[in-house]
Amino acid sequence: MISKIHLKRIILVLVLSVSLFSCKNYLDLEPPSAFSENYVFSNLPNARSAVLGVYDRLSGLQAYGSRLSLMYPYDSDEMVGVLNGAAPDNSSRDLSRYNLQATNAQLAGPFEQLYAGVERANICIKNIPAMDQYSNGTASEQLELKRLHGEALTLRAQFYFELIRNWGDLPAPFEPAADQAELTLPKVDRDTIYNRLIADLKTAQELLPWRTEASNDERITKGAAKALRARLALYRAGFSLRRSNRMERTGDYLSFYQIARDECYELMQHREQHTLNPSFQAVFKDGIDAYTLDPHGEILFEVAMGRETDSNLGYYDGPRFYVPGNTSLLGNGQIRIIPAYFYAFDSLDTRRDVTCAPYYNDPDYSKKVQPLLNMTSGKFRSDWINPRLSSAIQATGLNWPLIRFSDVLLMFAEAENELHNGPTSEAILALQEVRTRAYGGNETGNIPNDKEGFFNSLVQERYLEFGGEGIRKYDLIRWNLIGQKIQEVRDVLTKMKNKVAPYDQLPQYMYYKPAEQEVVWGNSLYKASPAIAPEGFVRVNWMAALTDVWITNVAQLFRANHSELFPIPQTAIDANPNLTQDYGY
Repeated sequence: MISKIHLKRIILVLVLSVSLFSCKNYLDLEPPSAFSENYVFSNLPNARSAVLGVYDRLSGLQAYGSRLSLMYPYDSDEMVGVLNGAAPDNSSRDLSRYNLQATNAQLAGPFEQLYAGVERANICIKNIPAMDQYSNGTASEQLELKRLHGEALTLRAQFYFELIRNWGDLPAPFEPAADQAELTLPKVDRDTIYNRLIADLKTAQELLPWRTEASNDERITKGAAKALRARLALYRAGFSLRRSNRMERTGDYLSFYQIARDECYELMQHREQHTLNPSFQAVFKDGIDAYTLDPHGEILFEVAMGRETDSNLGYYDGPRFYVPGNTSLLGNGQIRIIPAYFYAFDSLDTRRDVTCAPYYNDPDYSKKVQPLLNMTSGKFRSDWINPRLSSAIQATGLNWPLIRFSDVLLMFAEAENELHNGPTSEAILALQEVRTRAYGGNETGNIPNDKEGFFNSLVQERYLEFGGEGIRKYDLIRWNLIGQKIQEVRDVLTKMKNKVAPYDQLPQYMYYKPAEQEVVWGNSLYKASPAIAPEGFVRVNWMAALTDVWITNVAQLFRANHSELFPIPQTAIDANPNLTQDYGY
């Protein structure tokens, strides 16, 4: 088992900046360090600490420990967000239902933390290459400082990427606030920002080592920079909501598909660095949920979390649970599986029972199956955490995976299909590799070889592969399919409720055996319920639980050409007179 190093445990955060928009109550950063930039960047250990301070802004509940991972990606056609109560709350419930105001309680914190990350990265990017050791130090000093420089460039790209895909055009400083003549900046077109980031990531990958050339921890390596560059190129090529209030993409989009294709292709030639874990379940149960690094390098880029802080993964989204000495059922179970998504999986697809958790845990961790509508997201689940949680605090310390190798394969397949007006044999093989792993070699059916058919197959494969990983909603937006897919999933749910073919034989009730450590079903998930309950089994509502109200609730207030982006937080608008509120907000 690989020993995992939590970066948060060794971070010395050195905050050297003032507010990004010259309003000291806008970015609520920690108190400024007593150390000057000259001191911090006078030696390698301090420079390393400064870069680890940049990593720090990825973690925590305002970033990938909760909001960016567990709230912002929902609702979509796979899962829905917080469901407790029906009344608007100007918080997480409204976020999920696309009922957003600029004052929503979940907007300002992540917005500010991402910009704080940009500022910290800017300070490092300015100062590290100017250090004497960067050019004149020992060979090992130069290698490490170049790596730190590459890490800072990659981290800045990730911060900006998250800002752009949620808010669109935004102010985009690329130098520290202390060096800027004007801090109340206007918006910059997102394509201009993407172009800069894509160029930066080309530089970063030349500075970074491969995974096997570096220490075995969660720090960024060459593979992460290359995969992130491919992802940004695909988003740059895709559709996005513009200030024209229309979903558009630029005429040069194929050139960015080429960048994505080339980066993925090169990664695919380095399987000694990154490849698929043979087991889909092991990526999560034996890796992330066991606090270990994937030995195959499938996860190219992940956010390191502190063991007792920073992450609500498995508490907020997974099945509920108990801990020793506590008689209360813990966990929120707030990210629920849409029944149509559960039934989108083939019965032989191993991803279904990893992605979907249909139970809560009893005190002895035996399984109590829930009604269908209570099925939770399952990749990060309390009963897979090893060592098991021992306190009732919400923090689990689970890392958040940003990019996996299966994404590299599917990005490559998508780019090949676009560039060649249809799938190449290599594109088909890449998609097939993901599917073969999912089915354990038991898959059936052929992959289409025409452009539209292959694209539809790829859309479906990404749907099944990345459930609960914060990817689906953003994929649908860049393909300009989100409104269509939301309507499609509602239509399927209505057919399920009304027992319309091909859903007329799905069970109205499921039976399970109580007090078992794994779910033991007493009837088929794909056939009508038996007239008589199997002896020794307990009944729960399955399709019988589905209601018109629940169906209507899915992405209830989504509006095309509006809801694809969030409103800018009111605090930012108030702080910067050059910011505008667009997209009908």
